[in-house]
Amino acid sequence: MMNKAILVFDIDGVIRDVGGSYRRAIADTVKHCTSGAFCPTLADIDQLKSEGVWNNDWEASRELVYRHFEGQGQKREDVDLDYQKLVVFFQSRYRGLDEDNWNGYICSEPLLVSSGYFEGLTAAGLSWGFFSGAMRGEVAYVLEGKLELSSPVVVAMEDAPGKPDPTGLFGVVEQLEKQNGLAENLPVIYAGDTVGDMYTVENAREKMPLRTWVGVGVLPPHVQESKERQDVYTAKLREAGAKVVLNNIEELSVEAIFQQLIINN
Repeated sequence: MMNKAILVFDIDGVIRDVGGSYRRAIADTVKHCTSGAFCPTLADIDQLKSEGVWNNDWEASRELVYRHFEGQGQKREDVDLDYQKLVVFFQSRYRGLDEDNWNGYICSEPLLVSSGYFEGLTAAGLSWGFFSGAMRGEVAYVLEGKLELSSPVVVAMEDAPGKPDPTGLFGVVEQLEKQNGLAENLPVIYAGDTVGDMYTVENAREKMPLRTWVGVGVLPPHVQESKERQDVYTAKLREAGAKVVLNNIEELSVEAIFQQLIINN
């Protein structure tokens, strides 16, 4: 019986490395929309994401464009920016130009976890699913296409409001409870790589205080390239509510879940 705890995972930065895909697409899009005047670095994007409300990368791209022009003395309402064209350009970089056979940055995303990890969770009596701000097709590409998971429980961009709204997190939990006949109010662990993910856990706790909610921070690969960036990023995740911060999701072992996160919560 999977009746011990529920694990929910973010995908980008946790299951797959998006430093050279989604974040590269953000940089390309901002550069395109500013006619080459500004190309944000990964650190610039991290700084924006640390505000906790820019989970949607299209909106993050638009915000970076607006802030660039505001820095030039313009008002954002005076900036000639077509959001739909921005989205189309972003997707042309991320998915590629052929919608039927993707050939964009998504094709080169390294996996950060093995399918065996999830098999181990199931064997230990843990239910698991995914809550991501990515589009459902892009989620399926990695979970079912690359990891070969069979019909995982997923709430994606099309299914719920964006984080830090916890509606999607509740949706995953509810689906798992029904699918696996779980007891009420099992502890829930949500693992994510951004401040917005940790805020999602805090918001879930405020709305459903009778359940144990545990936020686990995961450092995306690009911030582990220097100790200074790693330390700063870790501090921000902890300030946002992360109980622990890991270098890789597979460090969230069955032993760690029970010994550190559930028993001592």
